[in-house]
Amino acid sequence: MRKFIISASLILLLCSAIHGQDLQEVTIVSSLDQSEQPAFVFIPKEVSEPVPLLVMLHTWSGDYKQKNHINIAVEECRKRNWAMVFPNFRGPNWTPQACGSSLAVQDVVDAVNWMQKESSIDEKKIYLTGVSGGGHMSMLMAGKHPEIWAGVSAWVGISDLSAWHKECQSAGRNYATHIEKVVGGVPGSNVEVDAQLRSRSPINFLQRAKGLPIDLNAGIHDGHTGSVPISHTLIAFNALAKANDQTKQQISSADIREMTQKQTVPDALQFEGESEKRTHEVLLRRNAGSSRVTIFEGGHEGDLPTAIEWLSQQSRSR
Repeated sequence: MRKFIISASLILLLCSAIHGQDLQEVTIVSSLDQSEQPAFVFIPKEVSEPVPLLVMLHTWSGDYKQKNHINIAVEECRKRNWAMVFPNFRGPNWTPQACGSSLAVQDVVDAVNWMQKESSIDEKKIYLTGVSGGGHMSMLMAGKHPEIWAGVSAWVGISDLSAWHKECQSAGRNYATHIEKVVGGVPGSNVEVDAQLRSRSPINFLQRAKGLPIDLNAGIHDGHTGSVPISHTLIAFNALAKANDQTKQQISSADIREMTQKQTVPDALQFEGESEKRTHEVLLRRNAGSSRVTIFEGGHEGDLPTAIEWLSQQSRSR
């Protein structure tokens, strides 16, 4: 892990009360380019022992000021006596510096390191979660830095930027233009563009996450009422199943295609039994070693309390 640098002044730029708790806006100096990167942090006031850390990631077009995400996370962390950091990792995903770049990846690592220095963090209970673009980055961080996390919960994320570019073009969504701005051109236009797409796509790194507890979630109607087809989540699960030597748990290409196109789960795959308390009905649930996938009745959306409850059950053994 690279050495990190803390802003010399450690200036707290902003304090605000949300649900009776103080958020702090801080600057963290990047260990790669020495730029000052903003983040919101929550640190419990009364800490008698190391506490878990929640790292929460913003959406594709958002940044660290997404207050609806912060509100829910702070309330959950307050109840559980957890710390939280909400890094910017270079902001919305329409610049080369954002969208899973080496700078953005290191910003997340630097944010963890900052929290470990500034508070007493239980290194066996460092958790990561995100929705949409945050789901993309959660999966990418799981593959690129599996050594950090006790658990990763990714919701409606993009696992393959090349595939999503094509899907967005077909659907007339502006995200295709965002991707072109990020990587410098249209997929297939030159070697460098394709190299950038590969380095920013989680599907190319999930094999490194063997043994890491990863919770993948997608709404059955996403890609129709939302922007990310559920195939991205299901293909990511198959990659994790292979990494965990659980290929028999992989979902067939035919079933993935049927669910993605028809917005229905085949009878043989439908979930049976009782699920944990959560906002959406579970339609499909499959496990492959330490990883699991859930397809729920819904669209392009997350469920942060459900993600945090699952994460709370995870702990690194070393």
